[in-house]
Amino acid sequence: MGDSLITIIAIFLAAILMFVFPLMSLSERSDDIAQLSIQTATDDFVDNVRTTGKLTLDDWTQFIETASSGGIAVEPEIQLQILDENPGVKTTQAEMTKIGENVYYNLYTSQVEDMLSKDKKIVLKEGDRISVTVKNTNKTMAQILRNFFYTVAGNNSAEITAKHAGIVTVNGNK
Repeated sequence: MGDSLITIIAIFLAAILMFVFPLMSLSERSDDIAQLSIQTATDDFVDNVRTTGKLTLDDWTQFIETASSGGIAVEPEIQLQILDENPGVKTTQAEMTKIGENVYYNLYTSQVEDMLSKDKKIVLKEGDRISVTVKNTNKTMAQILRNFFYTVAGNNSAEITAKHAGIVTVNGNK
């Protein structure tokens, strides 16, 4: 009886070592590739908007398709900080050259998508800021296995994320 119990335990451990750990390693590598792909797509998208000064509906939909092309459902978030140059608001006797102050107003994902659906593009100017964050919304195989064996991540944790931001360097209306 004792030998058969040890044999069953040995077979069980051998199965784990032969199948589960290689599967975990392969799925982790797949997540790394997806992370790199989404980060590259995010960097390219933000840098394109920064250097052209324009955000078009085609660029936005292409970015979403590229980010989710690896079979991972993603949730992109975009924030535009538009420089509101409002001269003449404040003037002081001591400093005549500075009139007013520069203030940024924010546009978030739903507002940007509404503007893109109406106008098909958003023209930015030099000094505006763009920030894009992408995170996965579904569980990958690596997350499922990690949760099963280690109980590390919760239900709402995104393992694959990408962030990139920058300042627009040209006026888009040129």
